[in-house]
Amino acid sequence: MNHEDTKGTKFKLDEATEMTARLAVDAAFHVHSTLGPGLSERVYEACFVHECRSRGMSVAQQVHVPVVYGDLRIEAGLRLDLLLDNRVVIELKAVETILPLHRAQLITYLKVAHHSLGLLINFNVPLIKDGIHRIVV
Repeated sequence: MNHEDTKGTKFKLDEATEMTARLAVDAAFHVHSTLGPGLSERVYEACFVHECRSRGMSVAQQVHVPVVYGDLRIEAGLRLDLLLDNRVVIELKAVETILPLHRAQLITYLKVAHHSLGLLINFNVPLIKDGIHRIVV
């Protein structure tokens, strides 16, 4: 798992958030070891959600989050792929390469949704540990 985005973090996340993250990583490993790379994001999302729920997590899918800009509230702002236990934002991908834009997108989602931890998970990799990126804001 890539931790490069958490280096220098000045605060510690609470244990419940860390536990949710550990369960999510375990679920991603299970899905990837069963299916491997090469499928669509929708397939991975359905299987990942199933694995998370089987581990006792609450999973909200396609969560609408308004963007607030001053006194302007934009309801069509953005949509989180998944929100686990109302604590950890998950952005799923099935792409050849994670781009800086994907990381920037998750960082923005975390800030706008007022969450501290996000996992960017790319299932289209030979080893899933190389496809999991942890981002703390």
